[in-house]
Amino acid sequence: QVQLVESGGGLVQPGGSLRLSCAASGFTFSAYGMNWYRQAPGKERELVASISSTGGTINYADSVKGRGTLSRDTAKNSVYLHRRTLKPEDTSFYYCATSVGGGVWGQGTQVTVSS
Repeated sequence: QVQLVESGGGLVQPGGSLRLSCAASGFTFSAYGMNWYRQAPGKERELVASISSTGGTINYADSVKGRGTLSRDTAKNSVYLHRRTLKPEDTSFYYCATSVGGGVWGQGTQVTVSS
């Protein structure tokens, strides 16, 4: 069973940082690119960052560039999104996703940036 499980969300003050994790199982992790999306209430879902299967190509949304680092660890079947210098507008539900089997999504993790 293909599964993605996110963790690491929470409440953080503006200017703070946190690391989101996505643990993958049930497929050959090293063969697939991975993506992080976010969606806030009333807003469209946004692709935040993506990483290729080898990790050699990483792309970030303009809203995240310079404030996020995406990486993957094949040994742990995991992908990590390190967010820093967080702003209130970064408050959102963050999901990881992959294209395996036509598309698989995790359950998401909430990030709230507030003082």
